[in-house]
Amino acid sequence: MNNLIIFFLVGVLEDFLFTLYTRFVAKGKAIPAAIFSFLTTVIGMLVLYNILVQLESEKSILAIIIYALGIGVGAMVGMKVKTGFGD
Repeated sequence: MNNLIIFFLVGVLEDFLFTLYTRFVAKGKAIPAAIFSFLTTVIGMLVLYNILVQLESEKSILAIIIYALGIGVGAMVGMKVKTGFGD
């Protein structure tokens, strides 16, 4: 159960960072966009690796769904939060 909560929270974080990445791309700010792109890619790959390697097949499906729910919440949070990066 703890892993599922962690996957959810990491999903929120990942898509929050991805939303910031998208904002920076739209503003033409290449360096911050590259940093956030790198971070979201590393986080996503690490989570999927952990889901596929460390969990049984029945729990993997649930973990992927929980992770995807976290990503959805992260998108909402990313759209609502003012970052102070020139918003």
